[in-house]
Amino acid sequence: MTHLRDEKPVVLALPRGGVAVAVEVAGAFHAPLDIVLVRKICAPFQPELAVGAIADGGHVETVINPDVAAFVSEAWIGKETIRQLREIERRRAVYVGDRPRVPVAGRTAILVDDGIATGATMRAALRSVRRANPKRLVLAVPVAPPDIVSELRAEADEVVCLQVPHSFGAIGAFYEDFHQLDDAEVIRLLDEASGPCPPRHRIMRRER
Repeated sequence: MTHLRDEKPVVLALPRGGVAVAVEVAGAFHAPLDIVLVRKICAPFQPELAVGAIADGGHVETVINPDVAAFVSEAWIGKETIRQLREIERRRAVYVGDRPRVPVAGRTAILVDDGIATGATMRAALRSVRRANPKRLVLAVPVAPPDIVSELRAEADEVVCLQVPHSFGAIGAFYEDFHQLDDAEVIRLLDEASGPCPPRHRIMRRER
């Protein structure tokens, strides 16, 4: 992504795992780092199944999966959306406190995660950031399935993905270290990145 260096980009991370990757990107560009919080809207009969997703990248954006939503009441979707939005607000307070958001309007925004599986939450995140009016919106991830990368090209101005394996499985299979970051690690990384000079080479996850 070195061709973006002169654009003085803003780097946006999806917690938790995306923060570990985004810290390295922000450090390489000496760029400000902020977060975009995303939560799944889960089905009542199967919590692992996503009815949709809600994201807050300065503007709240909700994406609904019509194939699943057809089996869920509108009342449930509305109630669950409110609950997840409250959780987003709680997590932002925990992760960044009262630090103001990094301005995105008119700038190149690089949205970073540690990988993409289904693309539902990333689609919501991209649309939320788009509503903040960046000059250019770039999606950057280490790994994702080829069909998801193709779909998300319609949501971003540019997609950078290091590995696009046809046999995917799980994101963690492409890392030597894929431990689950806890809130304390996320807070520490964000605090370090908010200093005068963003940290470099402190990645907590290593690609194979």
